[in-house]
Amino acid sequence: MTEDRRPAKKPPMRDVLAEAAFALFLERGFERTTVDDIVARAGVGRRSFFRYFPSKEDAVFPDHERCLADMTAFLADAEGGDPVATVCDAARLVLRMYAENPEFSVQRYRLTREVPGLRTYELSVVRRYERTLAGHLERRWAEDPSAGPDASLRAEVIAASVVAAHNNGLRSWLRSGGEGDAGAEVDRALELVRAVWGEADERPAAQVGAVQAVSGGDDEVIVMVARKGAPMWRVVQHIESALGSA
Repeated sequence: MTEDRRPAKKPPMRDVLAEAAFALFLERGFERTTVDDIVARAGVGRRSFFRYFPSKEDAVFPDHERCLADMTAFLADAEGGDPVATVCDAARLVLRMYAENPEFSVQRYRLTREVPGLRTYELSVVRRYERTLAGHLERRWAEDPSAGPDASLRAEVIAASVVAAHNNGLRSWLRSGGEGDAGAEVDRALELVRAVWGEADERPAAQVGAVQAVSGGDDEVIVMVARKGAPMWRVVQHIESALGSA
């Protein structure tokens, strides 16, 4: 057997810079670390840093661009089913990213809590995830004639709920130091969103409930019959539709 003398494959420069930056942030603090310090540690020039990261803040979150791209592709490939369940599944991609490297994720969480500028940057990233999820819901309901006039508003509210639920479970895991099952915490939070906003099953919306107008002399009474577990927004939507027809 001959010895494999091939040189080890070098890690991507983006990863080298991110690792050097984060190591310095932990050693010296975020504010006291300069871009010159980072490129000196990585052994490259300033131009190399700005080719991959527009700012120091971006170097703290090197994996979110990839995750956003993965989420966008996942949602683009999703067909049929409950759109709320789909965006909940898309949010789990962010959890998977954090769980791939628990030690780094916990250290980044602690660093972010200490630096106000990083918290502000993190909020901007969270907002991008939220807009991606809301955009998918809007597109799905634009193709559904029963979605009603408030489809855009509902998309924004549900996307915000999904992000809030996901982050609640994720941060609980991060505060524990990365101990335990991160997926269980996030699943529990997302199930609450699905219970409130999701479809009771995958049957057509028209089967969620039956609306009947019953004549009572001068007055007409609207009777709504809905299956147990039907989402409240869908029930209200059918009632409003029936009232409009009446």
